[in-house]
This record gives sequence, structure tokens and C-alpha cells, in this order.
Amino acid sequence: MLEKTKSFLLKCKRVWQVLKKPTKKEFQLTAKVSAIGIGILGLFGFIISIIMGIIKWEI
Repeated sequence: MLEKTKSFLLKCKRVWQVLKKPTKKEFQLTAKVSAIGIGILGLFGFIISIIMGIIKWEI
């Protein structure tokens, strides 16, 4: 158990050392892509709810 914890912490330390703060341009691009993805998923959900509502009224 102690060995697994030590190994995990060493891996975390290695990853932490490689990390870097994103530039403003990288952050904006990530935010735009995420917003588009959320919007598309929301639109799909809305369309499905409309279709389910129409099916419910037909039955």
C-alpha cells in the first residue's frame, strides 16, 4: 500500500513539473470549443425533447 502511494505521488510530481499555464490564445480556443460542444449537446437534447413531446401527443 505504501509503495503504491509513493509511486502515485512520484507520477503526480512528474506531471506537475511538465504542466504549463496556457496562453490567452490557447485558453480562448479551448473555451470556444467547449462552448460549441455544450451548445451542440444542448441542441440535441432540445430536439429530442421536442420529438418525444410530439410522439407523446400522438399516442
